Amino acid sequence: MATKKSTSSPCSISSVVISFTLLCILLLFIFSLSSTNRQPKIGLQIPDITSQFFNKSIRVYVADLPRSLNYDLLAKYWSLNGDSRLGRDEDSEIRSTLLSKSPKFPPYPENPLIKQYSAEYWIMGDLMTPEESRTRSFAKRVSDINEADVLFVPFFATLSAELQLSVAKGAFRKKMSNEDYERQRQVVDFVKGTDAWKKSGGRDHVFVLTDPVAMWHVRADIAPAVLLVVDFGGWFKLDSKASKGDSSEMIQHTQVSLVKDVIVPYTHLLPRLDLSENRKRYTLLYFKGAKHRHRGGLVREKLWDLLVNKPDVIMEEGFPNATGRAQSIKGMRTSEFCLHPAGDTPTSCRLFDAIQSLCIPVIVSDSIELPFEGMIDYSEFSIFVSVNDALRPDFLVGHLRKFSEQEKDKFRQNIAKVQHVFEYDNGHLGGIGPIPLNGAVNHIWKKVYQKLPMIKEAITRAKRKPAGVSVPLRCHCT
Repeated sequence: MATKKSTSSPCSISSVVISFTLLCILLLFIFSLSSTNRQPKIGLQIPDITSQFFNKSIRVYVADLPRSLNYDLLAKYWSLNGDSRLGRDEDSEIRSTLLSKSPKFPPYPENPLIKQYSAEYWIMGDLMTPEESRTRSFAKRVSDINEADVLFVPFFATLSAELQLSVAKGAFRKKMSNEDYERQRQVVDFVKGTDAWKKSGGRDHVFVLTDPVAMWHVRADIAPAVLLVVDFGGWFKLDSKASKGDSSEMIQHTQVSLVKDVIVPYTHLLPRLDLSENRKRYTLLYFKGAKHRHRGGLVREKLWDLLVNKPDVIMEEGFPNATGRAQSIKGMRTSEFCLHPAGDTPTSCRLFDAIQSLCIPVIVSDSIELPFEGMIDYSEFSIFVSVNDALRPDFLVGHLRKFSEQEKDKFRQNIAKVQHVFEYDNGHLGGIGPIPLNGAVNHIWKKVYQKLPMIKEAITRAKRKPAGVSVPLRCHCT
């Protein structure tokens, strides 16, 4: 008897394949779902420079300015008896120690009027560090100017301005008997006389101008360059003639722009508070600073009058110098929110002190520009309130009371993730040594690196301009 061959139906084979495929898809879905649930959601994503670090860098050539325009200015500062603008010499102890040592790389002043603008010192210190110790630096220093992406001008412009203000404030806006103006002129004459400036029109040169009055007299000369500034306050000029006096139609011409320049942080004056050290906060809103300011800072005086007698709100006049520092630390560390209204300029070091103190910033400044935007989302850890809303009676306090404890805790967790981004200090004597990998200096150079395509395009476009053709005034682009 013949054995009957059994044959499988094509239909049954297809069913098995389909069933197996669906089972695999289901298992993959369950696995991916469980993996997602195991990872906590993070509200704030801070780009890690480390991941991009070894593949990219910006090549920097340092202009050969004389030492009298940078580190010798520090020696000059330390030779003075103190700052006439302060009631107490913040640097007396350091000054007495340095008199007998004369270090090659002196420390930057602790004087808060100057220290808040110390970016120039830390950027320069990184570039002066021996190459074998610069493995963390995003900026690669080159000795051949033809290999450079940008040319750094090592002028301590802030220190130069502050030295003049501390000894002869009345002469600052004048050119006669003004040592700061003489130094500004020396820098500009040197730089503009080089082949590098003539080749690029200065567009690939980098100046650090953190003090709002740095290089006050020569800003038009260096306007094409990349300027590292804390904000754009004090830079705008209104073309009143073109608008026939109608302020609503005035055009803002400016020597600064988000297209070519970089907003950098102030140096914080208060120490960092780690999230693990955070304690219960008893005050709703805290502010310490001058009540009376000028220009856009007039809002501060109005806010003061609205808030000064509100319960759970502390408004203190003063500055975090030696006498007010402890008071500022206590105020910021025991308050839920820290008020940041515009002053003479749209921002101040107060914002970065609040961040280091885990005090949620409340920013009332309609024209503020902030460091490293595009890398950092400030809305994840700050409250932004328009000037009009803030000046409505009872609005601000009522608005802040609406935030739950969970929301405030989340803000503080997000603040803790960005504290290191605003840190300049590398902890080394004279600022010479390895810098924090994800600190302020590397973030600044990363932002300059992002400008390189625009810089190269601008240089190329300028080459085709016929002789005698002027370049239109740059607009304030956002």
